[in-house]
Amino acid sequence: MKQSLTYDVVTPEMIQLFLISAIAFMLAMALTPFYTYVAYRFKFWKKQRTTSTTGEKLNVFNVLHKSKFERNIPTMAGVIGVVTIGAVTFGLNLDRGQTWLPLAALIGGAIIGLLDDIINLRGNGHGVAGMRSSIKFTMIAALGTALGWFFYARLGFSDVWVPFIGPVELGWLIVPVFAFVVTAIANAVNISDGLDGLAGGLLAMSYGAFGLIALLQSQFILAGFCFTAIGALLSYLWFNIYPARFFMGDVGSFAYGASLGVIAMLTNSLFLLPIIGILFVIEAGSSLLQIISKRFFGRRIFISAPIHHHLEAIGWPEVKVTMRFWVIGCVAASFGVLLALAGGHV
Repeated sequence: MKQSLTYDVVTPEMIQLFLISAIAFMLAMALTPFYTYVAYRFKFWKKQRTTSTTGEKLNVFNVLHKSKFERNIPTMAGVIGVVTIGAVTFGLNLDRGQTWLPLAALIGGAIIGLLDDIINLRGNGHGVAGMRSSIKFTMIAALGTALGWFFYARLGFSDVWVPFIGPVELGWLIVPVFAFVVTAIANAVNISDGLDGLAGGLLAMSYGAFGLIALLQSQFILAGFCFTAIGALLSYLWFNIYPARFFMGDVGSFAYGASLGVIAMLTNSLFLLPIIGILFVIEAGSSLLQIISKRFFGRRIFISAPIHHHLEAIGWPEVKVTMRFWVIGCVAASFGVLLALAGGHV
């Protein structure tokens, strides 16, 4: 009985997934010293923003994170994960139907983020220190639209699954829905990347949840992509937990976020994404509410947005915010997987 149970649970596919994840982790760890040398050699110091998207001075934010920018912490470490995931996927886990799209989203998002990071590095430290939000939004939306067309026209997807109801046919409208999902989650992850270890930990949990859903759907290659991302993210977290040695930068946040949105669509889990990634929704929503309130009512809702900065401002230590968000993220990811099982999605 024990041998039969072991064989049923630990399948060759699962062993392969864990091996891929381990390879990604070790490769990312091996690449980190090279990135670190280059980053410190050429001073990839992230510039501190001085004004918000609404033009106001970021006095609270600058006080909260003054010590970080005085330490000269390099950015763009997300390039390690992009190179790692790309190399492992091209070498061990490439498939037209399951990994082309998330890999294209990863690389496309990384290119957009890299441009923003380069502008930040070359800036003088004044203003928003990077590309305008409207430009980044437009570029991500264009990427999402292109990938959505491939999703619909080449892979043949045209419906979305609604929990406890089943598939709902959208036809060509799946393309703008796909573009919205990619754009929204990419920007939400970017907004969430504001505390040491915060975005990296939440991303690892989200990729883990969708990796498990893909595994239960017998999409083993897509699950392998998710586990590859987890391996790269765990390596990043080793150095990014408080006090951070480096930041992933926009090259990482846009890459991981765009790819996560694609994976949600490939697993037909659109309505599970806001649950599994609930904190990304809350983070982006808090920033949006703050902008709307200041522009139309002339007042703030939060002391500083997104909400993780508000919690810091009322006295929560940075580590407490991160750890409690990790707990919430873990519970939300687990609930999302349970909902997929209960709703007949796997």
